[in-house]
Amino acid sequence: MKKNFILFLSLVLLAFTACNSDDNDNNDGQSIAVAFAESSYNVTSAATPVQIKFSDSAPAAGSITLTYTTTAAAYTTDFTTVPAVVENKIILPFAQNATSVEFTFNKIKNAVGEEVKNVIFTIAGNSINADITGIKTMQLNFNETASLGTSLAPQVGGSGQPNQVYVDLSTGKLTNVVRTSWDLGFYSGSEFKLVLNGSVKMSAKQLATTNIDEVQVADDTMLISQGQGIATQVDEPTGNILVTAIAEVSATDANNKVYLINMGSNPATTAALGAEGVGTGSSRGWKKIRVLKSGNDYKVQYADIAATTHDEIIISKNSAYNFTFFSLLDKKVVSVEPQKNQWDLNFSAFTNVIPGTTGQAPYHYADYVVNNVKGGAQTYQLLTSSFAFDSFTLANVDPSKFNDDQRNIGSNWRGTSVVGPNGLPVSQFVLRTDRFYVVKDPAGNVYKLKFTGGTKEDGERGYPKFQYALLK
Repeated sequence: MKKNFILFLSLVLLAFTACNSDDNDNNDGQSIAVAFAESSYNVTSAATPVQIKFSDSAPAAGSITLTYTTTAAAYTTDFTTVPAVVENKIILPFAQNATSVEFTFNKIKNAVGEEVKNVIFTIAGNSINADITGIKTMQLNFNETASLGTSLAPQVGGSGQPNQVYVDLSTGKLTNVVRTSWDLGFYSGSEFKLVLNGSVKMSAKQLATTNIDEVQVADDTMLISQGQGIATQVDEPTGNILVTAIAEVSATDANNKVYLINMGSNPATTAALGAEGVGTGSSRGWKKIRVLKSGNDYKVQYADIAATTHDEIIISKNSAYNFTFFSLLDKKVVSVEPQKNQWDLNFSAFTNVIPGTTGQAPYHYADYVVNNVKGGAQTYQLLTSSFAFDSFTLANVDPSKFNDDQRNIGSNWRGTSVVGPNGLPVSQFVLRTDRFYVVKDPAGNVYKLKFTGGTKEDGERGYPKFQYALLK
């Protein structure tokens, strides 16, 4: 069972476009929308906050009405809610300018064995004529059993690897995201930190100015190649949120400088057989940003580097997720990671930092796997010379080997060259079969995992496969 599960249902922000600072005073008479973002969740905590977000600030105080149906569950016997159910309805009041409303689902009894037990909530109406758009119902399931294991093939998309794929081992669920769909991730924890999309070779440079409307120029020293670039202009590759290319946002506006943003590179559309093309496509251009605090939210100013005006958006923290993601190119909040305790591994391209000719330098990797350290997933590597995969059990797990480095799988599961007939290295994908991995998920389930492939039959890269099993 997943522990400390916090359910936060967020609306995919419909028609939520970036705007200048004076554009957010009202919704100019346009209707707002409310909806559930997901159709179902497994409830694992005794008390689960359920939040519904609006696409814009509420123009007036009001309420949302929910109805519900049940399977093998009875109110007050198996569950309760806050606010309480009255005449088979839940009324959720909200204030003017509210951007969300929530209730608490209290689970009293678990499902027994294979019993199917759930409650389905439906948004039945509201008092402000908001549109109910998208998924109108949410099913909360009482029972969840961790997967005993299976074989999976994350669809990263071939040699250009255009997708990031998030893996939840306990359910076997794979979530695909186009890795150029986002640029900045805004941290939901207590710190006001933001991260770059390292999968596309982004970098950031702090400027001396606080004026976002000053014209800036591109800086080619920020471009990332293999072993070239400036290590302090990319995020700490271990995943340490305290060490990022962009400084923590200060409560004092004057301390928040403008940053020049290298947007990195698109994936290539084609690559030579056996080679990768994760970052060899066209340039994604340049932007400038400045980030301020707005209460417990982020205020983001952004523009093209030659612009003398800027756009602005308020981005709220969402405690159910590690980050809220934003696309500078599309000017909108986008959905990327699953909830922070709903994924374990991410298959993606990745910007690491390695020793270079003049010190540490960025290096962009294909076929990379990181674990969800911020959500609590940890991993370590074992060699088959020490343990055989098939006979490895829970009793063999060494908890001291788990740590908070998200790169423990990384690129270690494969090689990229073999010795050619003339003794020189030749580019070729090599699956390393002399190792496997131990993975602990956010709920404390422990798995053994080994990779079984990384290419198509013809040798094209970008087709990873692995199998895993729950340790008991």
